[in-house]
Amino acid sequence: MVECLGSPNLFSHGPLAVLRGKGVASPVNVSFPHNSQLLRPNRHPAGLGSLHSLQHSTSTIVLALKSRILSVKLCRSYALVIRSENPQNADFPRYYSRKEKKPFPVPVLELRRAARERFKKSKGQPKKPLPPPKNGLLVKSLVPLAYDVFNARITLINNLKKLLKVVCVHACSCCNEIHVGPVGHPFRSCRGQNANIRKGLHAWTNATVDDVVLPVEAYHLCDRLGRRIPHEERFSIPRIPAVVELCIQAGVNIPEFPTKRRRKPIIFIGKKEFVDADESELPDPVPEVPEKPLLNEIPDSEIVAPSDEMDIALLAEETLRAWEKMRRGANRLMKMYLVRVCGYCPEVHVGPSGHKAQNCGAHKHQQRNGQHGWQAAVLDDLIPPRYVWHVPDVNGPMHRELRNFYGQAPAVVELCIQAGAVVPDEYKSTMRLDVGIPSDLQEAEMVV
Repeated sequence: MVECLGSPNLFSHGPLAVLRGKGVASPVNVSFPHNSQLLRPNRHPAGLGSLHSLQHSTSTIVLALKSRILSVKLCRSYALVIRSENPQNADFPRYYSRKEKKPFPVPVLELRRAARERFKKSKGQPKKPLPPPKNGLLVKSLVPLAYDVFNARITLINNLKKLLKVVCVHACSCCNEIHVGPVGHPFRSCRGQNANIRKGLHAWTNATVDDVVLPVEAYHLCDRLGRRIPHEERFSIPRIPAVVELCIQAGVNIPEFPTKRRRKPIIFIGKKEFVDADESELPDPVPEVPEKPLLNEIPDSEIVAPSDEMDIALLAEETLRAWEKMRRGANRLMKMYLVRVCGYCPEVHVGPSGHKAQNCGAHKHQQRNGQHGWQAAVLDDLIPPRYVWHVPDVNGPMHRELRNFYGQAPAVVELCIQAGAVVPDEYKSTMRLDVGIPSDLQEAEMVV
């Protein structure tokens, strides 16, 4: 609440002032006398527009003005409302050890409650036909999106190969941590082999594209609704990137990885048993020409690094757009085409039910006979963001004692930002751009 007391003629056009814009106050039709005290909603010398979280956000700021008119004895008060889609600061993603199980995206109690509600509503009602893709058909509206996600992934990989030639990225040879910057960070956070001998320090080496974007693989299914993969056939079925498998099941046709395309819905003969409909009466299928041609990865020997800073910045912006396009598109596809993940290990399976391969080596896998604990996957399981420390000053050092003041961002985002791209709004909360970093340890101890 912000209050402003003044004379009866203090406000000539009402006591409410509304400021709209990207952190810049627009002119308000309010007049103040020369001897009155102006409203001060922010103590920052440059005003609200100087805050980094308000410079690129579409927010509405309503300033509360409390006027007291003595002659009418009328008092009005308004609350100070600052609306923003993204929080100013947020906590880092929680680190789960290998002994912990991943939490369910939706709690089991809520799933059971929703199942009971569906059973009550469907009781006495005729069964409705299953919609695609549950009936074996494709969702026609998502086929162009699947091609866009596939091409966005190829564009991301090709651009990262070029950016890695101009931006330094380090990877630890003993653990899975990476750092984007000219020098590896000094934090003692290594959990790899012989970490006690090195007192937690990392052994930095040059990183590759697979270090920036983790290669999550899954089994390729020739029939999405076919039988589950048994343990004996785990080596005879090819494994491809999980995002590619999701795009193939959503409608992308790749000659190297054929899959069954049905033109009639399946016919259920039991709870989990079905037969394919007779398609002999249908005309021969005509090979469809994709709306967008599929891109190919550029070999490492043909990669050419950008020449000047302008080309590097444009390439970084394109890479960031491809990253966001791939994640948004994959998230939409996952709402229709089911993706499973093991609750104990990072194994991912694209399909309505997980495979039966007993290759889980997580904590206490002997009690489960190596079988996976399948549950619904989220976007971060399919495309891990791989958070790294945000470097405020590329040319300056990072102090070990000031670790709590530094932010984090996905490796792809941090790489593009150091190459000259603009910081996206959704990542500003974990990057802590509005947190002032002390100059030394003595100043950090004075922070309350």
